[in-house]
Amino acid sequence: MMRQLLQQDDLGKLILRLGVGCLILLHGINKIAHPAAFDWLGQTLAAHGLPSFIAYGVLLGEVVGPLMVIVGWQSRIGGLLMAGNMIVAVALVHLPQFGLLTEQGGWMLELQAMYLLGALVVMFLGSGRFAVKPD
Repeated sequence: MMRQLLQQDDLGKLILRLGVGCLILLHGINKIAHPAAFDWLGQTLAAHGLPSFIAYGVLLGEVVGPLMVIVGWQSRIGGLLMAGNMIVAVALVHLPQFGLLTEQGGWMLELQAMYLLGALVVMFLGSGRFAVKPD
């Protein structure tokens, strides 16, 4: 009985999808609720020599991708969108913190790393059977 309970790969995939998807989606909802975030992102992109309109790509990685993952529709692609978003976020915003630790000894980018790694796991494992369209 306990062995069967612990061997629930599809349930584990669902928990991962809901956790990572919902947490990243909150960042996307915040950006939609506060459009000034797109101005800031555009300025950050421009400072790196990139077109500022790319800032709206964050909607793919923080809204579309998470929704795909949450419902389990093309979740591998959704995971890819979220992972790409996190790579860009680290490269553009968090790179100066890359080698730093917090006062408690944790890595300064541990939250970003967890989002990135969670998104990669979804990308590689897929949705499991508890999904709109299992893959």
